[in-house]
Amino acid sequence: MNKMVINHLDKLFVTSDASTIVTELEVFHPAAKLLVAAARAQAAEVGDGTNLVLSLAGELLAKAEGMLRDGLVPAEIADGYSRACAKALEALEAAVFPGSADLDVRDADGVAARLRASVASKQLGSERVLCPLIARACIDVCPKNPANFNVDNVRIVKIMGGGLPDSTVVPGLVLRRDAEGTVKSATNAKVVVYAQGIDTAGTETKGTVLIRSGEELEKYAQGEEDALERCVKAVADAGVGLVVSGSAVGEMALHFLEKYGIMVLRVPSKFDLRRVCRATGAVALIKLTAEPPSAEEIGFVRKAGVREIGGTKCVVLEQHGGAEGKGDAEGGRKAEGAAGEAAEAGDGTAGGGGVATVVLRGATEGFLDDVERAVDDGVNSYKSLCRDARAVPAGGGAEVAAALAVASYGRALTGLDQYAAAAYAEALEVVPRTLAENSGCPDPDGVVGALKALHAAGRSGAGVDVEAAGGGSGAGSGAAACSADLRAERGVEDLFSVKWWALKLATDAVVTVLRVDQIIMAKQAGGPKPRGGPGDDD
Repeated sequence: MNKMVINHLDKLFVTSDASTIVTELEVFHPAAKLLVAAARAQAAEVGDGTNLVLSLAGELLAKAEGMLRDGLVPAEIADGYSRACAKALEALEAAVFPGSADLDVRDADGVAARLRASVASKQLGSERVLCPLIARACIDVCPKNPANFNVDNVRIVKIMGGGLPDSTVVPGLVLRRDAEGTVKSATNAKVVVYAQGIDTAGTETKGTVLIRSGEELEKYAQGEEDALERCVKAVADAGVGLVVSGSAVGEMALHFLEKYGIMVLRVPSKFDLRRVCRATGAVALIKLTAEPPSAEEIGFVRKAGVREIGGTKCVVLEQHGGAEGKGDAEGGRKAEGAAGEAAEAGDGTAGGGGVATVVLRGATEGFLDDVERAVDDGVNSYKSLCRDARAVPAGGGAEVAAALAVASYGRALTGLDQYAAAAYAEALEVVPRTLAENSGCPDPDGVVGALKALHAAGRSGAGVDVEAAGGGSGAGSGAAACSADLRAERGVEDLFSVKWWALKLATDAVVTVLRVDQIIMAKQAGGPKPRGGPGDDD
């Protein structure tokens, strides 16, 4: 379910993304900060599953409170949780679907199907539109070694208007701004990037020029214009068709650039400037000089132009992937530029086509923000797929399988650890129970029981089917309707790596909290400030 969060800047967020919620909330309690730190570690490691970390950690602490009231020692509970976690991770590996590790990460249909669970958890009903877009964008920039996939190579641009089905993928970079001047397009163009703007050079020290007549004034201005034109002509002689400026573009410089038919684009954001360099293979230069840029400093773009999307003018830099069909040999070589060289080296700093952009369309800014978070989770899931493609049952199925294994393990223990293991198994059931509650199942506990029965009977793909929620009138029929083999009937699977890291990080955070017996805060005591005047011996 969505939460409405108002942060310290009075900005409103309506989202179910746990990572966004904990980031925008101001958490003061030290123990709660540990759980937030675990959720952030999960976001940094795999980019998804933060909700599972917080939900499981909260449930484990709630179970621990009951055991503490019954007289158990915190150290015993912590040890029991650690052992139960190790058993749960073993059960998770046993629940992996055979053959799921052999996924081809360049197969768009297979990747889109594997991303459905991650995207649907944020935008239920929109995954059929978003997953193919995410898969296309990620595959466009996937390097030769998929393990080096960089999530920053997939950009997201939000443009209000239209509907979500109007969203598209552009194999290149989309910038929400118009081009400077009247030249609005360039094809098979060489690109040069200047980080500090394009204008007449200023002197480093103050100086005085004594002008005695109007003729001398004209000559002075003409000399400045000639110097600037020489600089622009050097760029034009190098065959450059697109100039990108990181700061202001002077009117005189713009005049000469248009005189030579060069398209000018101003990109004030240094992060976007880096992405332009990555997408085109150009090297950012410090300032405009009379020396022409070298071949190593020049990038290449297949097609650059201004396009109006939903009433918003955008500059689109398209590469159409690969080096083929990009004009002459020099152009083809530079099309790959630094991006292609990095991909061949396998260092993951860029993808096969440099950068791909997902253009999202929607009615409101808040809706687009939430869809952006769903796309971001999908891109991070693709990154996890590239490293470990194994899949486990979705809809709480993996947690139920782990809960059954931990409960069986706890019953075999003889010490006080058995209580902690039993509590851990019950805490894992929070996932299917919460899914059943939020999707409208009439009997959430009955759904958990039905899932346990299905898993015990060998139906390893069983999980909570939220689309069939509330299908029955009675408790038994409703529970049966809400539980189904999601892999066979819906084609939905969860990623093994997301679950593995979530269980590990949540347990580590809870064990750390349980091993604390005192909170000592180094804060100044209250009361009036001490008198610090002269002669105050006290």
